[in-house]
This record gives sequence, C-alpha cells and structure tokens, in this order.
Amino acid sequence: MFLLKKIIGSMVLPLPACLLICFLGLFFLWRGRRETTGKVLITLGLVSLTVMSYLPVSRAIDDPLKDLFEPYMLVPASVQDPTPAQEVKYVVVLAGGHTAHPSIPVTGWLTYHSLLRVMEGVRILRQHPKSKLVLSGCGAFDSVPEAHVMADVAGFLGVDRRDIILESSSYDTEDQARLIRPIVGNHPFVLVTSAMHMRRSLALFRKQGMDPIPAPAGGTKDREMVVTPGWFFPNVDALEDSTAAVHEYLGLIWARLTGRI
Repeated sequence: MFLLKKIIGSMVLPLPACLLICFLGLFFLWRGRRETTGKVLITLGLVSLTVMSYLPVSRAIDDPLKDLFEPYMLVPASVQDPTPAQEVKYVVVLAGGHTAHPSIPVTGWLTYHSLLRVMEGVRILRQHPKSKLVLSGCGAFDSVPEAHVMADVAGFLGVDRRDIILESSSYDTEDQARLIRPIVGNHPFVLVTSAMHMRRSLALFRKQGMDPIPAPAGGTKDREMVVTPGWFFPNVDALEDSTAAVHEYLGLIWARLTGRI
C-alpha cells in the first residue's frame, strides 16, 4: 500500500503529470487521429507546467501552508522568562529524505529539508537542556534508517548520544505519529518538520491524541515580493515549491478522505 501510494502520488505531481499529458497528446498526433485532441493536450501540459514554474504562482500555492506557523522561540534561552514551554520534555524531528552514500561524509546523506530539520531540532534542544531529541524515520528505500543518519549529524553538532531517542520503523508521517505516541506519552513536546509539511503533520499527531508545539524548519512567511527580472521567467525553484505544495494538498485530501485526520 505504501509503495502504491508513492507511485500514484508521484504521477500526479506537476512535472510528471504535465509531461504525461503532453506525451498523450503526442500519441494522438503521431497516430494521425484526433489531432485536435492531441494539440489541446500538448498545449494544456506545456502551459500548466510553465505556469507552475512562475514564482508568483508558486507563492500563491504554498503561502497558505507556510504562513500558518511562526518560527519557534527565536530569543536565546538564556534571556527568556520562565514559561510553560520551558517544561518541554521532547523535541521530535521528522525525517525529510536521505540517500546513504559510503563515499561521502554522512552529513551529505540527508536532503536539504532533512538537514534543516535536524539543525532546527538541535537549536530547540539547546533551549531545553533537560529535553530529549527524538529522531524519526526509517527511509523505506534505503538500507540505512534515516533516524540513524540524523543521529550521526546531530552528534557532529554536539548533541550527546544519551540525549537522542531513535524511532527507525516508520514509513510515513502517519506511521511516525503512531510510533512516537508511546515515546512522548502525555508530556509536552516540540514537533519539527518543514513549514509546508507542518499542517498535515499536526493533524496526524492530533488524531493520535497528541498536541505538539509546532516548530517549522526553514522558510515560513516569505518577505514581501520584490519584482525582479527573474520574476518574469519560469524557474526550477518555483516549480520545486509548487510541487511540494501540491504534494501536501494531496496528502491532506487523502488523509481526510480516509479518516486519518
């Protein structure tokens, strides 16, 4: 089921979906039948892919997800007033992807998003010296569990291995919520994941009876848009943001339809 979900989910993302539409149009053109249908499909695929690659469009899609959450406690812990947040017992970091590669340092195994999550988790852990760092994720298509890779990186950042708890059996966010529940119990904890992923993650964790404190890693609210020459051209970064946002919206829809949130 997990593999099937990944395959279907990947096919409906902007790039593969638009290319599939274009190739279907080419099929009709080469057959010499339904040429009008072929032209319409190719036009639809190319226009859709181009539109999703523009910065204003990508921001319009992902801002409703990212703008929901503020960065976690930017003030250094040494100057903070005591608050209930100081009683945090766990800092939970969700995996964001990795590829084990023995010929490069382990710090290069994590994806950009996963590395940001670990760094944010360590930053928050420093603000709660008595808390534990929970690293979650198995990495379904890699022999080395991602939780172990994140633990190695956290160790390089100065985290004592005795302060790290590993959850290395989960395949997706729903699994993570279910398997982390027995670890954190009813104790207050901080949940670290990417800003766009936070809405769905919170919903899945709350479905399991938990109420984590959100701590988005990486970009949250974008600064006010400044028009530059690049604003008028499609670019890979905008397409990547659009893809991540579409992935999250599809995940939310699927979770709601299946009663997971």
